[in-house]
Amino acid sequence: MTSNDELLTRAVSDVVPRAVADSKLKTGEKMRIYFGIDPTGTKLHLGHSVPLRKMRAFQDAGHHVILLIGSFTAMIGDPTGRDEMRQELTAEDVKKNFETYIEQAKLILDMKKLEVRYNHEWLGKLSFKEILGLTSHFTVQQMLKRDMFAKRLKEDNPISVTEFMYPLMVGYDSVVLDVDCEIGGNDQLFNMLAGRTMQHAHKKRDKFVLTTKLIDGTDGRKMSKTYSNCVYLTDSAEEMYGRLLSMPDALIPVYMECCTDLPMTEVKAAEKALKDGKENPKNLKMRLAREIVTIYHSAEAAKTAEAAFENVFKNKGVPEDMPEYKAKKGESLIDALLGSGTVLSKSEARRLIEQGGVKVGDVVVKSVDAKAETGVVRVGKRKFVKIFL
Repeated sequence: MTSNDELLTRAVSDVVPRAVADSKLKTGEKMRIYFGIDPTGTKLHLGHSVPLRKMRAFQDAGHHVILLIGSFTAMIGDPTGRDEMRQELTAEDVKKNFETYIEQAKLILDMKKLEVRYNHEWLGKLSFKEILGLTSHFTVQQMLKRDMFAKRLKEDNPISVTEFMYPLMVGYDSVVLDVDCEIGGNDQLFNMLAGRTMQHAHKKRDKFVLTTKLIDGTDGRKMSKTYSNCVYLTDSAEEMYGRLLSMPDALIPVYMECCTDLPMTEVKAAEKALKDGKENPKNLKMRLAREIVTIYHSAEAAKTAEAAFENVFKNKGVPEDMPEYKAKKGESLIDALLGSGTVLSKSEARRLIEQGGVKVGDVVVKSVDAKAETGVVRVGKRKFVKIFL
């Protein structure tokens, strides 16, 4: 079981106010803790896993944990980190997405000890008078201090009134749930503190907020499906292992801390070894990848994935077991890659071809207009598909 100290330190960016957190933990009483997630997509990645794993740690410590699905707020769109207005989702989009989120959350959370709530249950019922009441707790100046809004103002980009309402909506979630603690990524601090303000205004319990560290994607940029740099919880063992081996060396310690249960003594030792140049980074990445694949698949799957990786990259081989795709006569290679599930979109396939990242056999594909042909196609560093006509 995670110690109280690690509950507030491991993978943690900040705890506000720390004194409140220490006081509540010291009592030994069961706390109400929640993490809210807006279902804006269909897949969860390792970045999402960090607050979810922190939730699991609180579960294991005996606290009452609530997973809040932003079934209403997802339709507004969180402006955090956005340089432009987010496209709004329909109720149908959101419903489809949160159904997949629950299934994926099962990979981390103990569902028998989990309360799942949906914020459309209360936000969708607020009257206009009640909404105006929420706005009375904040000023326009407070909102404009947010980095993304200040940047948009400077660049003369639009800010919708709806986006101003987002922190009020998620703040009201805290009032309804009446929690002792809210967990979220460190980019959510403003929104979570809005909830703390609202709980005080409504004379609810004193809430502290715990922000978890954000982890970059496998290319060192923000983890985002836009950059194709995510490690998804539902990736196959081989894909997960290969993606983790491709990350920059500097990310190894933070992934060890945030995405595994490795002892912090080992994490610190790995960080020092990297800094002192006393360990081959590849060995540490392999240790990390085995650990993560074991968490989401099994130890045997991790062993098999490592062997497959070694075969492809060390021995310059191809996987013994790869997907096959029967292409139609005259079908474009881009359509074949999409149809086989090797890429997520035509734009991804086009980008990979333009960057020289697609080969048929040993020949680099140079044209985005290339037709599918019989042979083994290598896409990027880790994906293979056998195409036949």
